[in-house]
This record gives sequence, C-alpha cells and structure tokens, in this order.
Amino acid sequence: MESPRQQIRARALALGFDAVGFAPAVLSKEAKNGLEGFIAAGYHGDMGWLADKAARRRDPQTLWPEARSVVVLGLNYGAQDPGTPNEVRNAGEISIYARNRDYHDLIKKKLKALGRWMDESFGCAIKVFVDTAPVMEKPLAQAAGIGWQGKHTNLVSRDFGSWLFLGEVFTDLDLAASEAESDHCGECRRCLDACPTAAFPAPYRLDARRCVSYLTIEHKGPIERSLRPLIGNRIYGCDDCLSVCPWNKFAQATGEAGLIARADLAAPRLAELARLNDVAFRAMFAGSPVKRIGRGRFLRNVLIAIGNSGDAALLPAVTECLDDADELVRGAAIWALGRLAGGERVREFEVSRRPGETSAAVREEWQAALAIG
Repeated sequence: MESPRQQIRARALALGFDAVGFAPAVLSKEAKNGLEGFIAAGYHGDMGWLADKAARRRDPQTLWPEARSVVVLGLNYGAQDPGTPNEVRNAGEISIYARNRDYHDLIKKKLKALGRWMDESFGCAIKVFVDTAPVMEKPLAQAAGIGWQGKHTNLVSRDFGSWLFLGEVFTDLDLAASEAESDHCGECRRCLDACPTAAFPAPYRLDARRCVSYLTIEHKGPIERSLRPLIGNRIYGCDDCLSVCPWNKFAQATGEAGLIARADLAAPRLAELARLNDVAFRAMFAGSPVKRIGRGRFLRNVLIAIGNSGDAALLPAVTECLDDADELVRGAAIWALGRLAGGERVREFEVSRRPGETSAAVREEWQAALAIG
C-alpha cells in the first residue's frame, strides 16, 4: 500500500500541480537571518507588511502551532519563449505571470481541493496558503526539494527553470521530509547583470526599492525620476533576471489554460492603454493580477513607458492625460511630455495648467519637465 506521502503526491499531480515536496514546519536559521537583514537594510521599501508580520513569517508555527509538516506545491507558468522580451517602441511589456488569470485564484482552488482530500483520506487538519500569507515559501520550497533560491532571490528549479508559482498545505500529519535541494548557481551571475536598475547589491540580496517589479506593482507613489528611464517599456513587473537563467533550458510551456498568455497582453499598444478610463481598465483586466494595482498606478507605468519610447506619435495620448483626475497620472504625463516634446511644447502646456495645479508633487513634475526641455 502506498504511503500517505506517495498518495498526496499522486493526488497533487492529478489536480494539476507540477512539483510536490515535503518539508518540516520550521525554517532554517539562515532563512530567518536573511529576512531580518532584508528588513533592517530597508530593502522592503513601501512593503510595511513585511516588517509588521516578520515575527509570523520567521516561524511557520506562529501561523498554526499544530503544524508538523508542509506540503509545498509548484505550478509551472512558463511561456513558449519566455526569454524574448517585447521591444516594440509603442507597446508595453507585461510580466509573463500576469498575462492571463490571477494565479492566486488558480492555486488557492487547487490547494483547497488537495486539503479537502487529505482531510477525508487521513483525518488530518490542514491550512492552505499562497503568497498573500506571511509564509517564507521559497525557503520552504528549497527544504522540500522543489528548487533553490538563486542569486536573483527567486526559486530556480532543475525541471522548470525560474517559472514556478508556489503554494503550501500546512498539516498536523507528521510526514517525512523530502531531501532538500542544494544551490546550483555556481559562478553564474547572468541574473545580476541583466537587472536594468542594478537592484542586487550582492548575490542573493535584492533591494526592492530599485526592482522594476516592486516599482511598477507595489510602489504606490511617483517613481523616482532617476529610475524611470531604466524601466523602459515594462508596465507591470519585469522578467529580466528570470529569463536569462541558464536553467531555463529545461523549462516547459505551462499546461494550465488560465496561465497561457492572452494575445491582447503580449504587446499591448501604449496609446490605447493610456486612454483607459476606470471602467475600461477594470473590464480589460477583470480576473487579472494587473487589476489589483488600480488604474492610477497602471497609467503611471504606461506613461513612463511612453516617455521612454522616443515615439512622438504618442504625444496625443500623453497630453490627454495632463488633465486626468488622478495626480499620479498627471505627474507621469508631465514627465512623458518632457521626454517626448521640446521645451517650447512643455512651456505651452505648463502655462495653462501649472497655475491651477493643487498638487505640490505635480507642480514639481512641471519644474522638472521644464528643466529637461
């Protein structure tokens, strides 16, 4: 008869998971120290919830004292050709993981199905988590043998490269742990060198405050002006450090229908995106992770991409945003105007708008744009 571990693995694979491993419900001292150092250095930026919940994140049993084992699950989201970025000047680049359904919803559904089956089969208690919970899932995944944290701090798998979503089932079952995965990065530093904003102060260390994914998704305010030109056409997330990993030679295209990229999100036209009102934005990104950042932050990103495009044909889309109700959008539009138009055009628009501008931050954008002009 198959052991509970064997049965759980088989059931998880049948539910559509691509990787399954087992870890004790504890974290290594190295993982705990890494979290403390990350927060102490201020690398978490605006993500105050990381610091606020650090004590719970450091110890899985603070989430649930009865937990004995963690079933770590991986879901492959690899694209057909994830290493080829979109370089069309008038189009935006959306991270591969966000080109269809929100993975949280997909994984949570599968986790709950696995948890119910475990309860029915073994009479055990379970709790399921995805990355919205204070769980250090990458160290757990390494302890469970699914992969290792590469120099870019993301998980790398020998079977799926850098393209695995993670989820966990905590249980009071005492399951034998899998053999932990070791680090296979060696001397390679392709991921570090590929970062457009130099967000890695050292291998295995990420300063989120410079990371394009953090800046375009988590950061709520205006993006630092010195970093804007480095963002290029990335309007939601960034895959640069992931896509250059040599271990991607073993990657596979996902078989999960909800993760296969929508055609309209492969190279969306920036002018069309800049003209989305709130209703249109919500309709376009219904069920997508993009929706959670809201129209204001998304258009901020789109306008920065327009400013980086060098395409004067996009100026009409920029000028239409100068009067947007959202000051975040107005500020980004002014920056894009300064990048695409000459000083005369900037002054022309500034004369009619700046005197009545109520936002100090937006007035500063006018001053900066005039200086560029």
